[in-house]
Amino acid sequence: MSAEPTYRRIAVLDIGKTNAKVVVLDAQSGAEIAAVKTANTVLKTGPYPHYDIERLWDFVVGALKGFTEAPGFDAISITTHGASAVLLAADGSLALPVLDYEHVYPVEVQEAYERLRPPFSETFSPGLSGGLNVGAQIHYQKSQFPDEFSRARAILTYPQYWAFRLTGVAANEATSLGCHTDLWNPTARTYSSLVDTLGIRPLMAPIRSAFEALGPVLPGIAGEIGLDAPVPVYCGIHDSNASLLPHLVENEAPFAVVSTGTWVISFAVGGDLEHLDPRRDALANVDAYGRAVPSSRFMGGREFELLADEIGHAAPEAVEAALETVIGKSLMLLPNVVEGSGPFPGQTRRWIGDTSANQAERLAAVNLYLALMTEACLGLIGAKGPIFVEGPFALNRAYLAALSSLTGSDVIALPGSTGTSQGAALLTGIRPPAAAESLPIRADLHGLRDYRRTWREALER
Repeated sequence: MSAEPTYRRIAVLDIGKTNAKVVVLDAQSGAEIAAVKTANTVLKTGPYPHYDIERLWDFVVGALKGFTEAPGFDAISITTHGASAVLLAADGSLALPVLDYEHVYPVEVQEAYERLRPPFSETFSPGLSGGLNVGAQIHYQKSQFPDEFSRARAILTYPQYWAFRLTGVAANEATSLGCHTDLWNPTARTYSSLVDTLGIRPLMAPIRSAFEALGPVLPGIAGEIGLDAPVPVYCGIHDSNASLLPHLVENEAPFAVVSTGTWVISFAVGGDLEHLDPRRDALANVDAYGRAVPSSRFMGGREFELLADEIGHAAPEAVEAALETVIGKSLMLLPNVVEGSGPFPGQTRRWIGDTSANQAERLAAVNLYLALMTEACLGLIGAKGPIFVEGPFALNRAYLAALSSLTGSDVIALPGSTGTSQGAALLTGIRPPAAAESLPIRADLHGLRDYRRTWREALER
């Protein structure tokens, strides 16, 4: 990375599973100085549930247009959720809609794909539900919609599709290919055997570095946005790896990062791949430099939203204060609130304990549940050293205290951002801003070790 910022302000397209936003970041401070957000809607029409790509595109163009004069930007970077690929026709349109990865295929399609998948030892990608394996998406589209699939002339990973819309340059990139797609061999740093099994190697766009500028914004789009000078567009990166990137730049291994959003994804930087259990949603991700990183995950953000809607809300201070009360009552929640992923597959959620608990106590139990799930994920990947928590959960004191108490590690909260936009901005060559001082959280909740043992025993029963 360059010693001094090349750019003054970077616009970042940050398309998450639940929401999409466009932000402008100051290159010196890393601060978001402008942002707009919209829901990432799923359309239920057509051949299968799919993302409303044209609505997202209109949102992106409108946001960039609004930011052209104030605050302005001189580079664009991109980050998106994983588990998505785009089939492009010869004219650059979609050969098929961009499939929602939560869509579940017919059993016969799932069974046929299972026979095609490479072994975990090749891809370090576990078999996941629906389209969370991109290889499963492509198999489904190819086998169930052969006429439409035959129109495909290129397959792009999702961040790179948005770069293509802006620049006309088709590319793929390793962090999205290495995100449990079944299409990537992280130790060989090349495509897996599945690419040839599916017969799609000629369709795979060239692999480019996340740090590479693919080109300037196309003239027609630049005119629509109102740009009066060429603006480079960088290749882009998978969102969890965008969150990881600042830590790779700033810290020495070993350490762990817990990136929270719709998914809670844990990374063990400095770990190895030897003991990963694919049956428990442990896998290898691939970082921005192409290196395999042991990872594990569960849909913790989605689970918290569902539970908060059911239970209602209470003051954060009251929830944190209720932790030891809940531990003493053995009020607990067992997984899974959202089924189909996580370290305890096959489990169905259930409550144990006091049915007369108030809202603060139930929410405290939810935070203990989320911390127990995170601790299990960190254990599966052999995480060592301090734990950096970023995203919405970094603002949740009850969760942070429980996680620190369970792991016995320093937990360092990084509030104020999901980290994805800042990480994506680093692809442009700017230096990371000086991190704000954040004291480690250390907690020792009375009775939590016994509570954890009871929770695990209940799971085993």
